[in-house]
Order: sequence, then C-alpha cells, then structure tokens
Amino acid sequence: MRFVGRALAAAAAVCVAAVPWGQAHADGGPAGGRSYEGSIDGAPYRIAMPEDWNGTLVLYSHGYYLKGHFPTGVQLAAYESTERWLLAHGYALAASEYKGRGPGYAVEDALVDQMALLRHVEKKIGKPRRTLSAGMSQGAAVAGQLAERHPGKFAGTAAMCAEVDTPGSWNTALDIQFVVRTLLAPEAGIDLVRPADPDTAAADAAALAGAVAAARGTEAGRARLALAGAIANIPTAYSPFEPRPTGLAERIAAQSVWIETAYAQGLGPTGRLDLESRAGGNPSWNTGIDYGDQLARAHPELRALVEEAYGAAAAAGAGVDLEEDLAALAGTDRIAADRRAVAYTKRHGLVRGTTRTPTLTLHTTGDGGAVADQVGRWAEQVEAHRDAPFRQLYVDRGGHCSYTSAEEIVALVALDRKVATGRWGNLTPSHLDGAVGSFGPEYQKAFDFGTGDLKPVDPAYTDFTPPEFLRPTR
Repeated sequence: MRFVGRALAAAAAVCVAAVPWGQAHADGGPAGGRSYEGSIDGAPYRIAMPEDWNGTLVLYSHGYYLKGHFPTGVQLAAYESTERWLLAHGYALAASEYKGRGPGYAVEDALVDQMALLRHVEKKIGKPRRTLSAGMSQGAAVAGQLAERHPGKFAGTAAMCAEVDTPGSWNTALDIQFVVRTLLAPEAGIDLVRPADPDTAAADAAALAGAVAAARGTEAGRARLALAGAIANIPTAYSPFEPRPTGLAERIAAQSVWIETAYAQGLGPTGRLDLESRAGGNPSWNTGIDYGDQLARAHPELRALVEEAYGAAAAAGAGVDLEEDLAALAGTDRIAADRRAVAYTKRHGLVRGTTRTPTLTLHTTGDGGAVADQVGRWAEQVEAHRDAPFRQLYVDRGGHCSYTSAEEIVALVALDRKVATGRWGNLTPSHLDGAVGSFGPEYQKAFDFGTGDLKPVDPAYTDFTPPEFLRPTR
C-alpha cells in the first residue's frame, strides 16, 4: 500500500528500444508538447502529449493515499524525470485522481474514472495505437483489473510494487494487528474492525503503534514482534539506503517498523474507517485461521528468526514461550467479516489472473508494505488460466516502491519490447543493471516512504523467488 506522499510511477512505451538508453532532450522534455487538465464527473485529470506522438498512451493509476498526504496536482509518473523521459521519447501520458481526490480505498472510483479518461482521450485527442495500463501499489490492482475487464483496450500491463489482492492485504493487516493486540496489548481495549468514529479509530491506531514501539525494547516484546512479522512474511529489511540488517534485534526492529507504520497506522483502524464506509461493513476476517499453521508455512528465514527470538527471550528469563503464545492466539475470540463487504473488496481490488496480454511486474525484495508474495501468487493464477506472457522483475532493496526512475524505465522498456515485437529480450539482472547504469544521475535516486528522503542507490536487479502468500483471497 502507499503510505505517504508521491506515487512511484509506472509507465511504458512502444518502439523505445530503438532509442539509446538515457537519451533525452537537453531541456529534459519535448518542445511544443501539450498538456490538458480538467475534471470528468468530479475526477480531476491531466493528459500530457509530446510534440511528436508515437501513438502509445500510458494510463497511470496511482496508489493508496493516506489522509493529509495527497500530492499537489495530478501525477503521471513516479518521478518527474520518468515523466520527462517518456514524453521526450514520444509517449502520451494520462492519469485521473479519481472522484473527490480523496484518500483511502478509492479502487471503485478508479476503475470507473480511468476508463472515462481513456474514452475522453480517444474522443478529444485521438485513439491511441496502443494503451498500456500502468499502476503502483494499490494502483497496480487498478491497472490489473482494468486490463482484465477491458482486454480489447490495453496492449500490456505494468504493475509496480503490486498489491493485486487488496482484500488479502487487509486480512494480512488484521492478522498482524490481532497478534499485537492479543500478545502485546491485551488490556488496551483496541477495536481492530468496525471503528466507531475517527477519534476512536485514531486512538486505537495509536495504541497499536505504541505497543509495537514499546515491545522493541524488551526480549519478550521482540519475540512477539518476530511472530507477528513471520505470520505475514514481513521482511527483515526496511530502509532502501542501508544494508540488510544481520543482528537479531536489528532484523526484528526492521520488521517492527513495517508493523508500526504500515499495519498499525496505514492499514490500521483509521484506514479501516475509510475502507468500511466504502465497503458497507468489515471485509476482513480471521475465523478459521490457525496461526500455528501460518507460522509453519512462513518463509524459513522468518520461522528461524522467531525460534531465535523466543530462545533469546527464554535465556534472558523473559517468561515467554512460543507454544503458549500460539495457544493464546488460538484461544482468543476471532473476527468475522460482513459478507457484503467481502463481496465489495473482491469486486473492487482483486486481480484474478485472467489477463491475455503481456504483463510485467517490478518489486523490491524488502517490501513489507506490499509483500512480494502477492506477485508470485498472481503469476501462479495467470499460469493456471493460460500461458499468458507474464514476467516478474525484482530489485534487491528494502522499502516500498523504492526503485529508481532508471530501474523503472528499463523494466518498462522490456514490457514495451514484448508488446511491440513479441519477445521479452534479455531480462537477466546483469543486463538490466547495465542498462540502468547507462542513465544519468538524475535517474539513479530512490524514494524512501518512511523518511521522505530521495538518495542515490546502485542498480540492484536480482533473481528472487517470493515465498507463498499466506492469506490469498482465492
């Protein structure tokens, strides 16, 4: 999910393979290009046209915005450098901010407003030769659903830091919050679902976040945080700019920052207030969930971390036991979902893997906000339906959507090549990193959602197999 500030972009192009890597106009953008802004049924939009359009349109779907973190203007890509590069090479860009420009779970509006914008482009500017559906984080669910629902309209899909099973994401959040409340704040009276009002929701979110922060300082708390992270496959990396931590406390601390920021706050009670108002009730449940089984199916590294953390707690005389904690979770009353709300989130936020057109995903390996597990699950669903062209690319880095403009562009060129020629080309990490390295410094910076920092990083494509997604909706 997107937690703060700017969206990281997804965009693509056709015939761009004929252009040298990193080549752009000296002023960073096309001379004589046109920009159109307006509103369709209450949804602000922006369209950017290059001087010499190559006929390709990139329809960009932004991610999840938190209240108070809405960007200024309608963004067409993650970075301004990405937008300028694409325009400089002849590609048209368009995006809607959805009705009301409101934060939260705006998937239903997005699915309508993006198609209204595409029809507007076709009517007022001209029908594109090819349209690419691109999106990041929650916007990847929008992009994927658009391609599935309107297969004749889209030539390919680019899904960046994809969260394509958003009902599953909210169930994952519920699992983490359930462990935190049960084991770290049992007397706090925290309501995890069906928040009564904004003030109560904010107080409950603060209580969850406070319990996580306090637990980081004790052996017993760290053990239970490791358990909360493992049952959701939350990685032990957070910062895009620092090496992956190796010490026990440091690895759990990285997990706990994801738990505190993404799941106690972003997808916590305040986020649920918005979600449930749209869905008509609570769409999340943990009835029938065996957390011992979920731990057993977690990534082996995370299971080992839990064992090590509980062992360290026992050695320190902290008085916690893994089997006793799992029994406590098993014995705590579960949370049932509202059927109508479940149906809503399945209808608005679940990509089903039925695409027939080329699809490319780009994900960081250390993304705990949108775990890479969902991308692996998506690939399995596509393969189960048909032999559709689907490729997964990974960058070895912590952070949510923390790839660079150059890494993004290189990935999108690969999608473009597939759309234009029918061939993926060389997608080995070394080849992709070489392509990334040919871009200038402006394209080599990654954004950290946690701090708001934008800093240079090294190219870091890698081979990676995500673990099993532990809470799939279907």
